[in-house]
Amino acid sequence: MILRSCNAFFRDKLGLICAILLLPALVNAQPKPEHNLHFDKLAKSWDEALPLGNGTVGALIWEKEGKLRFSLDRADVWDMRPMAGLHREEFSFKWVQEQVRKKDYKPVQQYLDAPYDKEPAPSKIPAGALEFRLPEGISVKKADLEIANATAVVEWSNGMVLKTFVHATKPVGWFRFEGLGNEFTPELIAPQYEGKVKAGAAPDPVGGEDLVRLGYKQGPIKRTENSITYNQEGWGGFKYEITVRWKSAGKGIIEGVWSVSSHYPKAAVQPAAATVTQAALKDTYAATHATHAAWWTKFWQQSSIRVPDPLIEKQWYLEQYKFGSAARRGAPPISLQAVWTADNGRIPPWKGDYHHDLNTQLSYWPAYSGNHLEEALGYLDHLDENKKNYLRYTEDYFGVKGLAVPGVTTLDGTEMGGWIQYSLSPTVSGWLAQHYYLQWRYSMDKTFLKDRAYPWFKEVCAFFENITVKNDKGQRQLPISSSPEIHNNSLEAWFSQTTNYDLSIIKFTLTAGAEIALAMGDKAQADKWQGILKEFPDYAKTAELELMFAPGHPYNESHRHFSNVMAIHPLGLIKWEDGEEAQQTIKNTIALLDKVGPDYWCGYSYSWLANLKARAKDGAGARDALATFAKAFCLPNSFHANGDQTKSGLSKFTYRPFTLEGNFAFASGLQEMMLQSYAGFIQIMPALPADWQEAAFNNLRAEGAILVSAQRKGGKISHISLSAEKAGEASLELASAGYNITLSKGAKKIGDDGKFVKFSFPAGGAVEIVGK
Repeated sequence: MILRSCNAFFRDKLGLICAILLLPALVNAQPKPEHNLHFDKLAKSWDEALPLGNGTVGALIWEKEGKLRFSLDRADVWDMRPMAGLHREEFSFKWVQEQVRKKDYKPVQQYLDAPYDKEPAPSKIPAGALEFRLPEGISVKKADLEIANATAVVEWSNGMVLKTFVHATKPVGWFRFEGLGNEFTPELIAPQYEGKVKAGAAPDPVGGEDLVRLGYKQGPIKRTENSITYNQEGWGGFKYEITVRWKSAGKGIIEGVWSVSSHYPKAAVQPAAATVTQAALKDTYAATHATHAAWWTKFWQQSSIRVPDPLIEKQWYLEQYKFGSAARRGAPPISLQAVWTADNGRIPPWKGDYHHDLNTQLSYWPAYSGNHLEEALGYLDHLDENKKNYLRYTEDYFGVKGLAVPGVTTLDGTEMGGWIQYSLSPTVSGWLAQHYYLQWRYSMDKTFLKDRAYPWFKEVCAFFENITVKNDKGQRQLPISSSPEIHNNSLEAWFSQTTNYDLSIIKFTLTAGAEIALAMGDKAQADKWQGILKEFPDYAKTAELELMFAPGHPYNESHRHFSNVMAIHPLGLIKWEDGEEAQQTIKNTIALLDKVGPDYWCGYSYSWLANLKARAKDGAGARDALATFAKAFCLPNSFHANGDQTKSGLSKFTYRPFTLEGNFAFASGLQEMMLQSYAGFIQIMPALPADWQEAAFNNLRAEGAILVSAQRKGGKISHISLSAEKAGEASLELASAGYNITLSKGAKKIGDDGKFVKFSFPAGGAVEIVGK
């Protein structure tokens, strides 16, 4: 017994020593200088600016008409008026069904779709801007965004330097000018809410509308010797305030702060920006920056990736940076533009709202394997906070019990209409349910499962049971169905049989719901949902096993939304690991996407394609899709611009409305290439191209709350480490004969067939695997 204990002791120590020796290769989690944004001039457009943010407030640093400009934003600065004309007697799913049956669709478009296009609000709105007059005759030497500490640094030819950041945890932005002359006169620029609407400016949800259409009275700006405050009243008693303050910090040095506060009549009282900045400026730039940088250091330690493609590696770090800047608990979730609302005198593209027919979902894809579960909870907090409103909407529009969520919503979850096949789709809450499922699977948090995930699934499954009907074959289906955004906003966009999009979401919700019910010990509920699941038909496929839009409607047109492939990714209902038929379905469906071509894809389509190809174990295809996105569909500051900016035929969309979902789906795509665990076991680097002989990642997260690090050398996996946050079991795909396995902290090997190794972990248990 003593000998065995000693052997175990030295074995554990050896594992720790191996891990320490490998740390330099794996743990270098902080971004490198080559991952920064670096320019030799300031951008002249707001959407190419240097972005700063913390989920609540944000800033864009650029140059406008020869002046340094900070475009200031706050995520909850919203015009929340009800959508005019939407909530009428005809606001009813049954009424829409009748109009579709009669093929009289114009009234539906007029009553429920048109208001979104015609009305300026409800909408996210910009807050304002700071401008600084620059000395005559100077030019910018460099304009950098240092992502390791989320700080923008601008240097001019006369030696003047700007350093600025948005504090990681406080609603305050800081700036420090060094090398200033005698004159320092910042200006606070308010959005233009009064004046004449530009002649011929038709409503345009893509490009935005004049802010003048909101009908606000221009708010006052008050200036003192060392501060400026702007107060603006919006619709229904809503107000927001911007304050900037500054002080001398030495000869030629000015330090200052700004903040934006929002105030709703029925909400809890929030500190005004004037109060926030007064308290903040009692500190120094250096001291505050230290606490800010410490948060970002911890953020970057959560995970890292190294690949031999500099473009893709840099883009991944920039996506992580934007995610850290846009996602926080206690702040609204990521909307179309998050804290970087358009600063062009117009309402932002698509009103800057919450699109749940793709946009919010894709934005949180990288959070789970990227090991940022805390930030992801801000999304689910928002959904839970608005559940009462969603329940109201479910009964108002669908007329049944259960939980539906509008596909397009305001800050408080109220429906906005517009292309109602998608904005009022019956399956939105099911796709959102996947994020509750993923939060549980990646965290194994039993409290979250009990208090949040299971209640959400119970409501959504009940809704799907109540809204579906039996057809003449005895199969369940939706009365009418759609597939975003196939056939756009037309009568033909409604299908008489359930589309693969709707069907896969319903099947996922019932399948995952049954799994969750069993985890909760509720076998009766699991049996019920599994029984309902069996009443739905199989997916519509061609003879070549290609997933269709719907029965009788093959994928035969290029489209930005891969709505027909949801069962493959993101829902993982058709898995490569399921065998030959599943693999043929996946390969042939993706091949058809490629064959029909990208004429009407957006940037996010390429990001999504990378995730799909990674699931198909096509590393070269995933790599190429990511590279195309980074090269052609991003502005110089890495913002996703929807259209092909190279105008080289990668899409017939060549416009540039900025939205974020494509950026974050990119990050998810690279993570899928590095680590997969959705099929019930962990796969290390399952989709790397052959020419990526060297690669590494640190602290990516697998389902089961397992943190994974790995390194590839000479085309072979040379090192793997597993660390369990929670007690449980995990299987690893591994040809174990080629590796030495060291167990520590109570981990045990409980199975090994030469292809899969199974481990049992206590909380904190660890495994180190090194190639022989």
